Amino acid sequence: MRMLALSLAVATAATCLSACQTLTPEQRRAADETQCLHYGFRRGTDGFAACLQRIDLYRRAQARYDSDMLMMQMAYDLDHPYYGRRYWRHW
Repeated sequence: MRMLALSLAVATAATCLSACQTLTPEQRRAADETQCLHYGFRRGTDGFAACLQRIDLYRRAQARYDSDMLMMQMAYDLDHPYYGRRYWRHW
């Protein structure tokens, strides 16, 4: 009974946390501005704009990387390399 309650609690927490991951563009911009303000930049300065730009560039680079990794994994799953189980035993 305790295991069932624990499993239910973990599943509920995972569902709640996954629902919080999606941000609207306005929420993302507000979070980015808050992060730059925490870094010590002031609104309306060149440093603040550069901070926002760096955050955006990092996010885009991360999205490209994630996409590339996904495509590589899909390509590997479709056509495995020539080495492997069939070829390792020649004796």
